[in-house]
Amino acid sequence: MKKGLILAGILATLTGAASLAVAAGFKVNEQGAKAMGMANAFVAQADDPTALFYNPAGIAFLKGTQISLGSLIIAVPQTEYIGTTPLSGNNPLGNGTSPVFEKAKRDLFIAPSLYATYSFEAMPLTVGLGVNSIYPLAKSWDNSSSFRNQIENLAIKPINFQPTAAYRFDSMNLAVAAGVDITHTIVTLQKSAHVSTITGGAPYGAFELGELGVDGTATDVGWNAGILWKPLKELSFGAAYRSEITLHIDGDANFLATSPAGLSAMGIDYTVLPSSAIPFTRARFTSTASTTITLPDSLILGVAWKPTDQLTLEFDAERTGWSSYNKLEIAFGPASKLNVFNGKPAAKNWKDVWAYKVGGQYSYNKNLDLRAGYSYDVNPIPNETLGPELPDSDRHNFAMGMGIHNDSVALDCAYMWVHWVDRTSSNQNMTELTGQNGTYKSDAHLFGANITVKF
Repeated sequence: MKKGLILAGILATLTGAASLAVAAGFKVNEQGAKAMGMANAFVAQADDPTALFYNPAGIAFLKGTQISLGSLIIAVPQTEYIGTTPLSGNNPLGNGTSPVFEKAKRDLFIAPSLYATYSFEAMPLTVGLGVNSIYPLAKSWDNSSSFRNQIENLAIKPINFQPTAAYRFDSMNLAVAAGVDITHTIVTLQKSAHVSTITGGAPYGAFELGELGVDGTATDVGWNAGILWKPLKELSFGAAYRSEITLHIDGDANFLATSPAGLSAMGIDYTVLPSSAIPFTRARFTSTASTTITLPDSLILGVAWKPTDQLTLEFDAERTGWSSYNKLEIAFGPASKLNVFNGKPAAKNWKDVWAYKVGGQYSYNKNLDLRAGYSYDVNPIPNETLGPELPDSDRHNFAMGMGIHNDSVALDCAYMWVHWVDRTSSNQNMTELTGQNGTYKSDAHLFGANITVKF
């Protein structure tokens, strides 16, 4: 057996695992129920404490002390797939050609948020603190699925702290703001490691090595800024920018060999073991692992118009700089048997994309607001790097919501249906055992609520 080829298979598995730490193209913009009800077209309104996320300059126009507590519930899409994968068919050699039908597991992901603002009476200055989760992700495929070598279970659990200050120029009805983003992320993943050959050449198959678990964390800092201008009572313009954040992820990889090939990968000569013991032998291998991934920057531009006192309409355009994720390179610990693969980056080649949002609010009476909106998101993942950990595609987002409020308390609720355009991919690689030749179908349902108290 060629130990190097087997270790290369483990490396390919680890590379796929670490790529999930970026949460792929799954930035969650639904950070406030009021904005969510208008499909997140909110940068030029930004008139409640959740403005800390959408456009921090908006908090300069708030009065007194305001605290908003919210939660977003994501019904993680039960992605359906039909087509072939590197493991579909009769393993180990007859794989990659038989079509399969797979479904990801259903799940609920809950992302709470907290926003607090304080406006000084003696000066046009407001300070605020936002606590939210911008890049959460959860995805699970059954451990017997034909995707098991690429992903079984994935959880990305980030928390972001955003201290912010905003200043208002009353003579121009203009506000500017700046803040810091402190992001802490926990990543866990499990998958079944396979290798395509153990002989050094064709035929290529799918040989099981064992079970792989990866855990990692990172804490890093970025910044954000915003501007909000209200030249007329019925017209306002907003812009917000969020910088890149470079995540320095450190973690551990745990590999449990479940086959002779897996034992060989760890340098164990299974040929000296009694033949009756080989099918039941297990051995564990550990290593440190680290990588650096840059989360994208984003720029949002928007205009809001009030044709009547009861109706507000807004249009936003958002650019997200996913081209920051152009490669992935893993560094293994110097004592690890995997360190021979250091310095071998894997290309990702994501692209910058735009999202377009339109939404509106109608004040039915002084205590009740009705909202609706639509947005279209372009996905950043090219065909050659698409995989089951995030089978992303262009998305249609339909939203509606309502708000009930008086002078001291507001309750906002929203619902969003996200429909992914069917994504057909043809990037199946039998050498690396990655990708697929088939079609993904996905939908998700999001529910959001915020309660805001004003003092």
